[in-house]
Amino acid sequence: MSALHVESLAALSRRLAAREVSAVELARVYLERIERHRALNGYLDVRPEVTLAQAAAADARRARGETGPLLGLPVAHKDIFVTREFASTAASRMLEGYMSPFDATVVERLAGAGMVTLGKLNCDEFAMGSSNENSAYGPVANPWDAAAVPGGSSGGSSAVVAARLAPVATATDTGGSIREPAAFCGVTGIKPTYGRPSRWGMIAFASSLDTAGLMTVSAEDAAWVLSAMCGFDPRDSTSVDRPDEDYTRDLQRPMDGLRIGVPREFFGAGLAAEVERPVRAALETYRALGATLVDISLPSAELGIPVYYVVAPAECSSNLSRFDGVRYGHRAKDPVDLLDMIKRSRAEGFGPEPRRRILVGTYVLSHGYYDAYYIKAQQVRRLIAEEFQRAFTRCDLIAGPVTTTVAFGFGEKAADPVSMYMADLYTIPGSLAGLPSMSLPCGFGEGAHAMRPVGLQLIANHFDEARMLGAAHQYQLATDWHRRVPAGFGAEDA
Repeated sequence: MSALHVESLAALSRRLAAREVSAVELARVYLERIERHRALNGYLDVRPEVTLAQAAAADARRARGETGPLLGLPVAHKDIFVTREFASTAASRMLEGYMSPFDATVVERLAGAGMVTLGKLNCDEFAMGSSNENSAYGPVANPWDAAAVPGGSSGGSSAVVAARLAPVATATDTGGSIREPAAFCGVTGIKPTYGRPSRWGMIAFASSLDTAGLMTVSAEDAAWVLSAMCGFDPRDSTSVDRPDEDYTRDLQRPMDGLRIGVPREFFGAGLAAEVERPVRAALETYRALGATLVDISLPSAELGIPVYYVVAPAECSSNLSRFDGVRYGHRAKDPVDLLDMIKRSRAEGFGPEPRRRILVGTYVLSHGYYDAYYIKAQQVRRLIAEEFQRAFTRCDLIAGPVTTTVAFGFGEKAADPVSMYMADLYTIPGSLAGLPSMSLPCGFGEGAHAMRPVGLQLIANHFDEARMLGAAHQYQLATDWHRRVPAGFGAEDA
């Protein structure tokens, strides 16, 4: 029982169904590991009494004859989803100690399926960042290499899944915040179509981009959880009204006839050789499985970075205006007057990165600059989306690298925000188009980076998650990168 943490979610589900282990016993395994590896700093709030009560309730449901693939399985939630029984802070001093009166829809749906919450996970403050160095509660360590960042903003989610401190974790992706940390930590990360999972109860950063998703060990695990997580929510004005789907339906679909587009712009200058080689090898694996590789072009993709860093900060400026010490959030002590209270509350509550993005966003939305920057950025965003649609007339999926490099070191890009923003070069275009995409482990770096993972990115057309997950699963049946566990966190750590 002590080595249960190295098993996949699907394997744990079978054990629970066969009564080989109870939900309470499984929860205790993970709670003990979380306590033992607190130095990873992946969890911000752990409440064993709450977790064990949820696990006992799951066992009681099973004893009454209920069944379900997720009943009794543990999950951890990124601290951007509000929860009633755990603090919800967005990793910011602005919301320190905040207890929500309700659960986010994503949390609610997974709880309804019987999943047991292990705790809340560290992230970049208000989900703003690519390294998880922006958390008010300290950075998360990368379990593969302590000198490397875990990626962001969902660094806590990727790190705890890689270290097997949770079998699955929720995450969010605005411009790459699921795929980039998944690549850096060697786990499977998926961002569904924008609007497919509800944003209700997700602390907002950029409303036209924010998308809930998952970090798991495998594509098969992701398919099971995503099926329960996604669905129409009338409380969310951006939620797409479509029937619920079974995302496991294409897991056994063969690769014969699958057309995979390979954008030439994703393999140009700036891509590290130690990333390109594993990604090319992964593409050859797909060819060997029966897929056809198709050369495609996304000429406007390189404009994704400037477009994103106009649109996202503009929406951030609007969304974070509510945190002023009056309506929500931290309130400064002993203010001189109302203006002093608001200024000091925001200065004390927000860290450097949210402040930077609020300032940029306020500038591009200001009189005289709105048309020149924000409207122009939205026009180019439409061009990028149209290029993807043209590409999908020639291919079924698009594949390439997730990032230009393997995980970089702590502090390496802290003084250069633009260099940090460039980490999302290959992920932002798909986010701007609202497309489903994912990262799969496909190898490791070289030399001094030999223990830093590399990710393969798959991008699908809108609502084609099942086909993408099926292709990912077939790749993982043919390789074992996703089953690799960092030293000190595997079976020997039981």
